[in-house]
Amino acid sequence: MPRSILKINISNELDVVLAYKRAKQLSERLGITIANQTKFATAVSEICRNVVEHVGNGTIQFALIELQSINYIEAIVSDRGRGLGNIEYLLNRNTGGSNTKGTGLINSRKLVDYFNVESEFEKGTKVTLRQRLPHNAPTVTKTIAENWMHEFDMDNVSPYAEIKRQNMQLLEVLEQLRERNEEAEQQLKEISRLNQKLQQTNESIQELLQEREEQNERLQSINEDLDTFAHTVSHDLRAPLQNINGLSHALAECLDLERLEEAKTIFPMLRQQTARMDQFIMSILSYSLAGRKNIVKTETELHQLINGVIELLNLPEHITILLPAQPLKLQTETILLHQVFSNLIGNAIKYHDLKQNATIEVTFELKGDMIHFSLQDNGPGIPAASQGDIFTMYHTINVDSSGNSTGLGLSIVKKIITGKGGKVWVSSEGRGSRFVFTWPASEIIQL
Repeated sequence: MPRSILKINISNELDVVLAYKRAKQLSERLGITIANQTKFATAVSEICRNVVEHVGNGTIQFALIELQSINYIEAIVSDRGRGLGNIEYLLNRNTGGSNTKGTGLINSRKLVDYFNVESEFEKGTKVTLRQRLPHNAPTVTKTIAENWMHEFDMDNVSPYAEIKRQNMQLLEVLEQLRERNEEAEQQLKEISRLNQKLQQTNESIQELLQEREEQNERLQSINEDLDTFAHTVSHDLRAPLQNINGLSHALAECLDLERLEEAKTIFPMLRQQTARMDQFIMSILSYSLAGRKNIVKTETELHQLINGVIELLNLPEHITILLPAQPLKLQTETILLHQVFSNLIGNAIKYHDLKQNATIEVTFELKGDMIHFSLQDNGPGIPAASQGDIFTMYHTINVDSSGNSTGLGLSIVKKIITGKGGKVWVSSEGRGSRFVFTWPASEIIQL
């Protein structure tokens, strides 16, 4: 039987933000990883926002449940609306944009371990979301749950109201962006119609239409990047801000009560949160840089480039990096190739588990019109189940227990290499991992 913890009435955007916050707080106290905390809270907020936008009001009930010896935190979002008559269609189709009906259901289903929708005509809809708890999750008694609820009730409303104000501003900006995009799309459709008529009498118009199509693709890419940044600001960047805010309140309380020793323990946590935010912002900037097309090509010597990467990464003494025996010079975008090696070598260092005789070997081979670069390490390897996802944005591997991974490094690598017309892949069986990426051989400078 589910053990009920908390129930919230959902009737406006403020309630949606509160549901997100409570989902984060509960999952954090239950020992769920930061990445899964964000996924669960995001899925909850998406479904609650659907209730506000399409029905007007409903409820969300948080509970703990055990199924087949596995413990979950469960959130059930219910409403008394007209119901959904096309659930399978909404869940299984490919959406055309972030404002398409059913997008919230599809996105939420991808974020949680269990997702189910029940709906009857004129009787409402019930969405059940569950996130698996770690094996070492704390036992939650009735007294503990009551204490949590008391602490939640004592939350200072001012930061919460500020978050709502910021969210409302963000929603207004996104709404304005969507309206402008719709206007631009209508204008582009009209221009396309006129150009098609002129094409019958003037061949030069075809070139103009081709240029217009390329502009549309660039606009679409820009809009996708804007959606990514909006998502980051809305969810990922807000998490360390909330943590910093809470720690600052705790620090102020310690200083007021002259508990200086306790106050000293808070400073490392504050530095950790600010470092986490700084790392994420720098990764976002690197990801944005990976999409630039106007970077000047310069002469690049492979050994010098990799040695420069190693110096910046502060290589531990127990790790040896082996470089190719033969030299290689390229006329290429040095900053992009540097970014690729920096992320791949940095990951190999970060995840290496050997304390002695640890190696990372870099090789290359010319195959047809592409150079095949390879990075082989003798580290712990990558599970087969994760190999297909590691190049996905925000994906992290559980082996990184530090919690410092942003999940953007390999997506940056893929974006750069794809932009150069190459490919990147990984192979790993048992111990060791081998990353391979291709780079245009046309950029080789003959020695």
